[in-house]
Amino acid sequence: MSDRARPEGFFRRRARGYLIFSLSVLVLIAVWQLLAELVRLEIILPTPLSVVRQLGQIVVRPDFLRSVGATVVRGAAGFLVAAAAGFIAGLAVGLSRGVEHALKPLLTLIQATPVMSVILLALIWFRTGGVPVFVAFLMTFPVITLNIARGIREVDPQLVEMGRVYRLPRMVRLRRIYIPSVGPYVLSAFSIALGLTWKVIIAAEVLSQPPFGVGTQLQEARVELETARVFAWTAVAVLLAGASDVLFYLILRASGGGRGRARRAASDTGGDSTAKEVAAS
Repeated sequence: MSDRARPEGFFRRRARGYLIFSLSVLVLIAVWQLLAELVRLEIILPTPLSVVRQLGQIVVRPDFLRSVGATVVRGAAGFLVAAAAGFIAGLAVGLSRGVEHALKPLLTLIQATPVMSVILLALIWFRTGGVPVFVAFLMTFPVITLNIARGIREVDPQLVEMGRVYRLPRMVRLRRIYIPSVGPYVLSAFSIALGLTWKVIIAAEVLSQPPFGVGTQLQEARVELETARVFAWTAVAVLLAGASDVLFYLILRASGGGRGRARRAASDTGGDSTAKEVAAS
């Protein structure tokens, strides 16, 4: 009875969540439609139907896939470079106070600098296609670095002491103690950075105007006072960010089983046996 009730309760909660979400979307669309009817100026606030029609028109345009593809490539490049560099820097900052003090001024400077200033400087330094990649890297690098550094410092002190007692080499401690323990912080850092990447990429494209890109299309629509087209390309940007979040979630779900079993196995074993496993590896 209880075993049967659990999945039923789970699906009931999921269905309720989807229902509330759907109702919220419908309310937002209704409010949007009402405001558009009150304004009665498409150039100020187009109706939802006008935006949908415009979205249908831009999707069939020959340059649609090239624009979206260019933005995706730039976003992926900026995110991957920031993820790799931030992961290494985060480990170094978390493990060494000296490295932390050395990098702290740079990280603080990047975080305090307005995104618009970075974009304008990048326009001077790089070609239009490289500006969004550089800006995305620079804006997400501190987020990843600081999250991973925090995860390193939150590692169980008993595991760290165990590694010292058994005189494990530094690289073995890093590979077998630190890296597995910072998993949640890495995922959190990547998730935040991924969401930030698309906003920065498109903002940089609006100003740098590369030949193809979602930001380029947004700027062209604004110049031509096609507000419905601005909304339509904004919807494309939102869908792009949502699709990347779903892909990230699916990747985590596909690879999470092995990590979860490993963490459970590590927590179930005693200190001496865990130490022997680590030392043996």
